[in-house]
Amino acid sequence: MPGLPLGKAAGVRCPHLDTDLRCQLFGQPERPAVCGSLQPSTEMCGDSREHAMHFLKQLQQATRP
Repeated sequence: MPGLPLGKAAGVRCPHLDTDLRCQLFGQPERPAVCGSLQPSTEMCGDSREHAMHFLKQLQQATRP
């Protein structure tokens, strides 16, 4: 499965996640640099998946072209 040469729209699930929401490209050279540079933090992850998804959605919207 190739990378995402045109990027991914905000709110769209990454096609490289498996059914357990794990990255299928982890550790591979095809993995986008932005994914590797995104470091989890308490601010980002909070105490729930819902918090993390809300944070990521806001980040995507704030950084879209």
